[in-house]
Amino acid sequence: MEKERNGVNGKVSAATLLVALGIIYGDIGTSPLYVLKAIVGDRPITQVLVYGGISCVFWTISFLTTFKYIYLTLKADNHGEGGIFSLYALVRRYGKYLVVPTILGATTLLADGIITPPISVASAVEGLTIINGLEKLPTVPIVIVILSLLFFFQRFGTYKVGSTFGPAMLVWFTMLSTLGIIQIAQHPDIIKALNPIYAFRFLTEYPQGFWLLGAVFLATTGAEALYSDLGHCGRKNIRIHGLLLKLV
Repeated sequence: MEKERNGVNGKVSAATLLVALGIIYGDIGTSPLYVLKAIVGDRPITQVLVYGGISCVFWTISFLTTFKYIYLTLKADNHGEGGIFSLYALVRRYGKYLVVPTILGATTLLADGIITPPISVASAVEGLTIINGLEKLPTVPIVIVILSLLFFFQRFGTYKVGSTFGPAMLVWFTMLSTLGIIQIAQHPDIIKALNPIYAFRFLTEYPQGFWLLGAVFLATTGAEALYSDLGHCGRKNIRIHGLLLKLV
């Protein structure tokens, strides 16, 4: 228990940073597995689709995940604790009707917790099917087994889970940044996608581009963990990792 309270006390160390990486950013970090696949799909490859899609993803993460959650929302803690019910404890004095959006927020958080893990694990397992000899890999049974093991492992506590998955996520983010740098070096023009004008063109010029925002939003899945797990990891640990990951 003392280890888990370190996050609430605001202690920053290699151990607490590793726990925060495993618990919080593990969910956000798996988004690249399926975001671009959902945006591009079987559609014809065009500059508006690719550049515009990447631009929308970049600015969605910048405004929604980084600015809204990491900078603003983390300030609304209830004695170091986060989450929808902690937020309700802060605002309930302004009106009893606020219990309604609280219930809605709790249900959407639960829904996200049900949807996101299967999508992430299924996307990872489906990636194995491109290997010769694994084309007929039984994806669904494997996903069920992996998720069952993961949910069983959660009973050992947040700190244990974070300590276990932290190193794995460190390797994962290192791989993402390395492969990203290599691809950018080969195709430097992709930097132009950071210009928000491409996001605007994507929404206005590409056929049904506005409806593809649903696929873009997948990039933020797991962002709610930034606030929900505030009590486990602490504001400083979350913000330090947020800054580092934004840079890479």
